[in-house]
Amino acid sequence: MKWMLPVLLALAISGVAAQPSEQVENPAPTVGPGSKGEGVLRAQVLLDRRSFSPGEIDGAYGPNLRAALRGFQAAYNLPVSDVLTAEAWAVLNRDTAPVMTTYEISEEDVAGPFETIPEDMMRKSKLGVLGYSSALELLAEKFHVNPAVLKRLNEGKSFDRSGEKILVPNVVPATQDTRKAATVVVRRSDMTVSALDDTGNVIAQFPASVGSEHDPLPVGKWKIEGVARNPKFHYNPKLFWDAEASHSKATIAAGPNNPVGVVWIELSKPHYGIHGTPEPGRVGHTQSHGCIRLTNWDALRLAAMVAPGTPADLRE
Repeated sequence: MKWMLPVLLALAISGVAAQPSEQVENPAPTVGPGSKGEGVLRAQVLLDRRSFSPGEIDGAYGPNLRAALRGFQAAYNLPVSDVLTAEAWAVLNRDTAPVMTTYEISEEDVAGPFETIPEDMMRKSKLGVLGYSSALELLAEKFHVNPAVLKRLNEGKSFDRSGEKILVPNVVPATQDTRKAATVVVRRSDMTVSALDDTGNVIAQFPASVGSEHDPLPVGKWKIEGVARNPKFHYNPKLFWDAEASHSKATIAAGPNNPVGVVWIELSKPHYGIHGTPEPGRVGHTQSHGCIRLTNWDALRLAAMVAPGTPADLRE
C-alpha cells in the first residue's frame, strides 16, 4: 500500500524541517515501545480512523498509543501486544485512504478572534469566550495533531493566512461515526474510555485522564444524564482541592479553551462527567480533578454515541 507522508518525519519530530517526498511503500513498519517517526504516525492516523484513538497525533510511541493498540487488537480478536503486529497491520491496511492529505486553510480558520487564555480561573471568568489562542491551535485540534509536529511538517508555511496549503493527518471528522453505545466503560488501570455495543463488543476507545489521589475516580455503576455541547463552566472553588483561597464561584464562558472543552457528558454521580479539555497533549499523561477528561475531538465522538440513560461503568 502506498501512502503520502514525509520521509523525514522522524527528523521533523526531532526539530529538523521536513518536506513532502515521493510516496513510499512499507505496509508494516515497526511500531512498539521507543518507536518514533513515519510508522508511528501512520499507525496513529489509521487507529484514529478506526475510533481507537491514540489521542494527540505526535509520531511518538507513548502510553496512549499503547492503549489504543491493545484495545484495537483485543476488539479484532488479534494477539494483544505492546507491538503493532503483522496481523494487526493487515487489518489496519484494509483502510487504503491516504494517511496524509493537503488542506487549504479557509477564511473561517483564520477569522478568530484569537486570545491568550490566562491560567487563573478568576481571570478566565472575565473573558467573553474561551476560544482558540491561535489559528495553529485551531488547525492542530481540527486534525488531531500536536501543534509542534504540524509546524515541522509545514516548515515555512503560514497558519494564519487563508489559501495556504498545508500537509495534515487525514483524520475522520468526529461527527461521522453514527454508531451508538449501549454501555460506556471507564478504566483507571489503562486510562481509557470505551464505547460498547449491545453485544459487549468495543466499538470505540479513547485515552483519558481519570482522577487523582485527591479526587479518585468514583468507581461504580452510573448512567449518563445528558450531553451539553459548547458548555459554560460553573466554577466552584470548594470542589477543587488546589483552588486559591481568594477564589469565588464564577461562570466561565464557553469555547474550546473552557476547562471542560467543547462538550460535557453528565454522569448521575453529582459533579462528575466526561468532558473535553483545552490541553489535548496532557490527556492520559496527567491527573484530573476526579472527572474523566478526553481530547475535545474524542469527547465529541463519544457524545454522538451516547444518550440519557446510557449506562456508565467506572472501574479500577
